[in-house]
Amino acid sequence: MPGSLDPLDVGVQIPYHFRCPISLELMRDPVTVCTGQTYDRQSIESWVATGNTTCPVTRAPLSDFTLIPNHTLRRLIQEWCVANRAFGVERIPTPKQPADPSLVRSLLNQAAAQSSHMNSRVAALRRLRGLARDSDKNRSVISANNAREILLAIVFSRMDSDSSELNHESLAILSMFPLSEPECVFIASDPERVSYLVAMLFHPSIDVRVNSAALIEIVVAGMRSPELRAQISNADDVFDGVVGILNYPLAYPRALKVGIKALFALCLVKQHRQRAVSAGAVEALIDRLQDFEKCDAERALATIELLSRIPSGCAALASHALTVPLLVKIILKISERATEYAAGALLSLCSASEQAQKEAVAAGVLIQLLLLVQSDCTERAKRKAQMLLKQLRDCWPEDSIANSDDFACSDVAPF
Repeated sequence: MPGSLDPLDVGVQIPYHFRCPISLELMRDPVTVCTGQTYDRQSIESWVATGNTTCPVTRAPLSDFTLIPNHTLRRLIQEWCVANRAFGVERIPTPKQPADPSLVRSLLNQAAAQSSHMNSRVAALRRLRGLARDSDKNRSVISANNAREILLAIVFSRMDSDSSELNHESLAILSMFPLSEPECVFIASDPERVSYLVAMLFHPSIDVRVNSAALIEIVVAGMRSPELRAQISNADDVFDGVVGILNYPLAYPRALKVGIKALFALCLVKQHRQRAVSAGAVEALIDRLQDFEKCDAERALATIELLSRIPSGCAALASHALTVPLLVKIILKISERATEYAAGALLSLCSASEQAQKEAVAAGVLIQLLLLVQSDCTERAKRKAQMLLKQLRDCWPEDSIANSDDFACSDVAPF
């Protein structure tokens, strides 16, 4: 950002009054507090959030925590950015203002009013949805106004195949918020509510399906009760619905992200992993593995390792032609976590199948594992790599790199 650039490097000095007194960086969203001082919104909000009740510059008490946008200063900063574009300074965007709490309360009341016309209630929810999408700050304002309780009541007000757009809009907003454990229990403890969410996994609209999967993941991850988590993962067709989202044929990044989060959460319930395998989870994971972003790829590999620990999952993984080559390729490529999960899945596969051992060696796993045990990866990853090397000792070719001077310093014990 311009504020972090050294003026000597870019040949331009940022005016002092354009810098935030707290961060000393170029202000992107200048706001004025009750003392008349102007700060960047993010900096002053962080200052107040840490318990400070005084103005950072004047040290006067902040009697009012209202932040007033300084539009004049922001426009001056934008004009300065444009004038200095030749020096590599980028124009700051015009920030969206946080939602007005009174507006949020009005929209929530309108959405909850059963006496209001359906179109009016849906319009209120759509506006709330837009506000929630805009920023974390807006979501905080919405959540602070008892939104989750109102939205939960609307989502489950009509649990049948004819559920209305009102339910779906509420579901879309609710899927953006974390739920408290009592709220998660409210959903999970009622089989009808769980069945309704599962049914929404098969809705004609992909958005409704993804929002339902997102809420299922939030509920499963938000409870400590193993019995209630198992109750959801044991629901009829829940795995089929989630795997269907992963297999959605069109490019839809959110479907992949939500789908893998939901599948991983459900697969943490060990006794029901077989249901994931039967629903085609293994094929979906391997086929889409290269499409995931880093964090989602880690979660997908963790799910693969979980499924490799049960016989049916291990067999399904071994039968897919791309499983072993992809897992070998991933070692030391994406992240330490991804490497650990890939090594763990390969260990399970090679322990159960000689064919998997041959495929792994043919894919170059020996070099990868020897590099892994000498890397800075986690100790768990190194232990898995050492165990896998022992498992593969009968498959090492005679001219193996194991006898090469290049690896004379390897800390892997000779077999």
